[in-house]
Amino acid sequence: MKPDDIFLVMGAAWADAAFGERLRAVRKSYGMKPVLLIYDLIPLTCPEWFPPQVVSTFSAWLENVIPQCSDIMVISHATKKDVQDFLVQRSLHLNQAPWVVPMGGGFGDMSVATSGPDAPGLPPAKSYVLFVSTLEARKNHILMFQVWARLLREKAYTDVPTLVFAGRPASMVEDLMQQMENTDYLDGKVRLIREPSDEELRCLYKNCLFTVFPSLYEGWGLPVTESLLFGRPCVASNVTSIPEAGGDFARYFDPYDFETVYDTICRTIEDREGLKAWEDQIRKNFRPTPWSDTAKAILQSCEVAHQSSQPTLRRAG
Repeated sequence: MKPDDIFLVMGAAWADAAFGERLRAVRKSYGMKPVLLIYDLIPLTCPEWFPPQVVSTFSAWLENVIPQCSDIMVISHATKKDVQDFLVQRSLHLNQAPWVVPMGGGFGDMSVATSGPDAPGLPPAKSYVLFVSTLEARKNHILMFQVWARLLREKAYTDVPTLVFAGRPASMVEDLMQQMENTDYLDGKVRLIREPSDEELRCLYKNCLFTVFPSLYEGWGLPVTESLLFGRPCVASNVTSIPEAGGDFARYFDPYDFETVYDTICRTIEDREGLKAWEDQIRKNFRPTPWSDTAKAILQSCEVAHQSSQPTLRRAG
C-alpha cells in the first residue's frame, strides 16, 4: 500500500462494526484514500422494515465510515439526496457532492438471452405477469397478491394471467407466505419461483406479458431496467429512485393508493393492443446504459479522489 492509493469499498461492509476504525488506521498509517459506494440508506430512512439491531448498526457504521472517505459515490439521485440529508442531520460536510454513478443492466450475453431456447418448467409464454425481487416487506409483494385476489373475484373474463414471483423469500413476509399457502396460491394463479437461475430469469423476462415492481423504497430499481432491456413493459411505483430506473419507458402508480394500482393493472392486462405498442416503443427507443459506463464512472471518481490532496469531510461549526 502506498500514499494516495485508492481503497475502493463497494460491498456490504456495514455488517462490520469495526470497519470505520480500520479505515481510519489505513489513512493514518499508509495515506490511502478510501472511496465508498453507497447504494441506499433504507435502514435509516425506513427503519420499520428492519430489526432494531440492523438500524443501529448501520447508522453507527455510516457515521464512522463517511468521515474517512475521500469520495462518495451513489447509484441514484434519490440516494444522493438521502446521503446529503444524512450529512446535514449529522453536521457533516463534504468538499464535493456525492457522485451519481449511472447504473447498467443486463447479465450475460443479451443476444442469447432474447433468442435462445426456453428453460424447462416455466409458465407458457404470454400467460403471466412477472415480479422479480427478493420477497421482503419493502418490496410490497402483498400489494400484488391483493390485486390478483381482487382480479379473480371481480373480473368477468377467465384469462386472468398468472402472477409470477421470482425470488427468494426473506424477511417480514410470513403473513404473505401464509396467505398464499392458505389460498393454494390463489388456486394456482400466483406462482413462486424460488431463486431462479440466470437462464430461468432470462426466459421469464423474455416471455412475460409485462412486469410489475411495486416496491416502496429503492436505491435504484434494477428489475425495472432489466425488464426494459428485454423489451418488456414495466408498471412500477412512482416513489424514490424507481422512476430514474424506468425513465419514460415504464409506467407508474402510487403504491399507497390501492384503487389506482388495481385500475392500472386492469387496464394494462385488458389493452393487449396498447401493450404491444408499448413493447414496440421500448424495443425501438430504449437505450440501456452498459455496465462499462458504470465502471468508467467509478474509475473517474477514484481518479478525482487520487488527485485530491484535501480532506473530504469536516464537522460543521
